[in-house]
Parts: sequence; C-alpha cells; structure tokens
Amino acid sequence: MDQRIDISIQPDDQPYEVTSFARKHGLTIPVADAVLFAKGPSPSRAACDTAALAFLCAVARYAGNQGKR
Repeated sequence: MDQRIDISIQPDDQPYEVTSFARKHGLTIPVADAVLFAKGPSPSRAACDTAALAFLCAVARYAGNQGKR
C-alpha cells in the first residue's frame, strides 16, 4: 500500500510561519509579517489566506489607478 502524507498541509488552527505564508501568497517577508500581525495573535489559516488575497487585490487596484493619472 503506497500512502503518501503531505506534511505541508497544516490544520486550520495552527498558525502560519511567516516565510511559508509569504511564499504561498508571493509576498515579501515584511508584508507577510504585517498581514499576519494585523489578523491578531492566533488567527485561523483561512482568515490569513483571505487577508492576503484582500491585500493583493488592493495592491492591484491601486496599481491600476496609478496608470490613470
């Protein structure tokens, strides 16, 4: 029986490590740290993923608006 276990998948109640969070979302370490810090002391992984997506959308929108000036 060939069972493979992906140890990179963590339960939602386990906090993110900054570098893995940054790598997952294509963020710099300082930005990833700020997003995680903004979510509070022990946010869920889903909440952090949502915050990263919101941040990336806001940056994209800001960049789009800069081109109109």
